[in-house]
Amino acid sequence: MSIKVLTIAEQKNGKLSNVSYELLTVAAATEGELMTACLAEAADNLAADLASKGGGKVLAVSNQALKYCNDEIYARVLTELIKKYQPQLVIGAATFFGKALIARLAAMNNGAMASDITGLEADGDKITITRPAYGGNVIVNLSCKEGKIFFVTVRPKVFNESTGGDGEVAVETVDDSIFQAKTNVKESVADSGQSINLTEADIIVAAGRGIRGEENLPIIKKLADSLGAGFGASRAIVDAGWIAYSHQVGQTGKTVNPKLYFAIGISGAIQHLVGMQTSKTIVAINRDKDAPIFNIASYGIVGDLFEIVPALTEKFESVG
Repeated sequence: MSIKVLTIAEQKNGKLSNVSYELLTVAAATEGELMTACLAEAADNLAADLASKGGGKVLAVSNQALKYCNDEIYARVLTELIKKYQPQLVIGAATFFGKALIARLAAMNNGAMASDITGLEADGDKITITRPAYGGNVIVNLSCKEGKIFFVTVRPKVFNESTGGDGEVAVETVDDSIFQAKTNVKESVADSGQSINLTEADIIVAAGRGIRGEENLPIIKKLADSLGAGFGASRAIVDAGWIAYSHQVGQTGKTVNPKLYFAIGISGAIQHLVGMQTSKTIVAINRDKDAPIFNIASYGIVGDLFEIVPALTEKFESVG
């Protein structure tokens, strides 16, 4: 017996995020009846794109109130779609917005919730997910109690993006009262110091206390720019006030999973490792050969970062 699966696409400024296509890959693995919710100020074109990428029946809802990601309004709209289409599995992204939205949805619909999943298997109508726990030291398999909707968020950059498939667009109408909320988002302002979303970046260059001071951040940022990379940071330099919290990677920051992660002047405290240890390739640069970061690094360079980083930057710029 196949199940009904609803994925929730994410958009910002009228553009779909990459993780939206990754969710379609996860949904397809269930071999169930696929649906995708697309909410936006003008959802028609976004919905057509999702349909062409294997989104199944794409439920398009357009309204001025959906221009920005207000999880209160989004949750109300999605609850209406859930009541109408009765999915057994709802899939969202483990992003800043997705985590808040899916948790709210699970509560509103008396469902079960699993966050930050890295694997999913389907056996008929039974879904089993895989997620890390205890700082990534334990991998847990979970399934949902029969009769409850299973709400899950997927860790970005774990699954490949869906690039094709069959689908259709269904324009949905929702009562105007659903769009009323206690909060109203007037505008969305991007962090001027970070042009690349860390959770979606393929390459991340991160700095730690080993850079010695805020005045040395430009040296590391120049390397990031030469690679077209996101710029991350350890909690130590965020707490020191050297860089904004939005750059923090780790247990109390962002969890990332890039193809390439540079850890520069980062010792490798467990709080940081939790947020980046699943990166495909890790390059560590540290003058302390016994730094814990080398235990998980794919490649380690022991030496003075103030000599190594400029040399790497020069090389990358020459071939870029």
